[in-house]
Amino acid sequence: MVGDTPLMRPGVDPFSASHKPPLPPADYHCRHERGLTIERNCVIPLRDGTEIFADIYRPEGASHGVPLLLAWGPYGKHSLTNKVFWPRSGVDPEWLSDLTSFEAPDPVFWASVGVGVAVVDPRGAWLSGGDFHHNGRQEAEDCADAIEWLAARPWCSGRIGMTGVSYLACIQYLVAPLRPPALVALNPWEGFSDWYREFAYHGGIPETGFLPRASDNIRFSLNRTEDTWANAQAHPLIDGFWRSKELDLEGIFQPAYVVASWSDQGLHLRGTIEAWRRMASREKWLEIHGQKKWAHYYRPESRARQSAFFEHYLFDRATTLPAWPPVRYELRERHGQAEEIAATAFPPPGTELTSLALAAGGKLAEQAAAPGTVRYDAVTGQAVFDYTFAADTEITGHASLRIWVEAEGSDDMDLFVALQKLDAAGQPVGFTFYAFYENGPVALGWLRASHRALDPERSRPGRPWHLHTAEQRLAPGEVVPLEIELWPSSTLFKAGETLRLVIAGHDIYPKEEGAMLPFALHEQTRNAGSHVLHLGGAHDSLLRLPVVRRET
Repeated sequence: MVGDTPLMRPGVDPFSASHKPPLPPADYHCRHERGLTIERNCVIPLRDGTEIFADIYRPEGASHGVPLLLAWGPYGKHSLTNKVFWPRSGVDPEWLSDLTSFEAPDPVFWASVGVGVAVVDPRGAWLSGGDFHHNGRQEAEDCADAIEWLAARPWCSGRIGMTGVSYLACIQYLVAPLRPPALVALNPWEGFSDWYREFAYHGGIPETGFLPRASDNIRFSLNRTEDTWANAQAHPLIDGFWRSKELDLEGIFQPAYVVASWSDQGLHLRGTIEAWRRMASREKWLEIHGQKKWAHYYRPESRARQSAFFEHYLFDRATTLPAWPPVRYELRERHGQAEEIAATAFPPPGTELTSLALAAGGKLAEQAAAPGTVRYDAVTGQAVFDYTFAADTEITGHASLRIWVEAEGSDDMDLFVALQKLDAAGQPVGFTFYAFYENGPVALGWLRASHRALDPERSRPGRPWHLHTAEQRLAPGEVVPLEIELWPSSTLFKAGETLRLVIAGHDIYPKEEGAMLPFALHEQTRNAGSHVLHLGGAHDSLLRLPVVRRET
């Protein structure tokens, strides 16, 4: 590696991807079916002469005035779902056609409202020319070029919107600040916006589950691709490499309908809300649900909201959009049980940061705790602290933990933090977790002790922001305070129900043998010996909770 230049690797033969549908050749083909004109392998020239491929679906017979939705991602435009998602994803096959690409809009539905869909293989992906650059300025410019080329088609109205899940959401943050004139509306549906803190290093702890899998899933190319997993390992601290992936979120001015999920702890949740918060768009809406993300994107109610949003900006049609609240979120009680709340802001008005002290004996107390310590095995152990609510209480927003720690047997420590819910009988209550599971936590947080330095300008009460630019290892016997960010959540605790705080030296998830776990894992910790938590007195270890007090 030279400086911050990304590590590249030879692409893998695109025709060898056994986990995808067969890859058709790059020949142009046009056909008409199901009310669609389908053009395969349209060639889009980029500003440097590189050519990339797109599949375009548009209403049959429409010779002019057709707006488009652009789906841009590296998973293969040929990778159609055939109406089948993974088991337990919650996606009803009746919700989408077999022409739907992975995490992308369904062309059959959108043609019914007069909108076309373009699915693009980026530079260096599959049969598109050039080398694949995973995010960064090159991909932003390529996407802007594609938007303008699509808008110039003789049948196109000149208006382009963008929608899609995950990668198809993240690219919207990247291209929108370039302000291609044809890009008139954004719909990022769950996409992280901080490469280091949300994708590669949680609290400075390397993510070893999803990241290498995602890196392997984008290696199919005729040329070279960025080796995302190798690059992450080569850059354990925020440096020029990570800064090359930073987003100009304040430069986004397009109208935006932004959707996040409480269930995406460890991937998209934090960054989606942060993107909405920092966008300069005068017209922007935030929706936060607690459901399985693919199912939520394709369910009829969600598609109706997408349609209302895009028909307004692509056609100037009258829709329900003017009646939308700025923020809509699900206040959860458990998996599958929630109340939709309308709000004017996030966190919602009336939110107060409330502190509970960690006390020896496994309690969270409203009053200051007496001095004490809790010790557990740094690799396999954990500490648990409980608080039982006397009245119904809504916890919505960002929580944080201040904990005084000491490492015995190591010069560093990796802490994993979870908030969980117990019912009135003391039994665990499960929540939707990522795209598949129903037994997840309320919220998660992470921090490597050597990464404890805070950014004084960006940190807020209850919202620590770590620099991750240098390490401060621990000396024997040294006791230091850590401020740990817990990712946002929204949960209703009824009187008699319990909030449990878990602090451990390992991931705090339900494990399922034999399952292809799609969530974050952290298998390269620095933990050894024992973790010692110092509580009370001069070591005021506190859990800060965003309690919503509504006017009655």
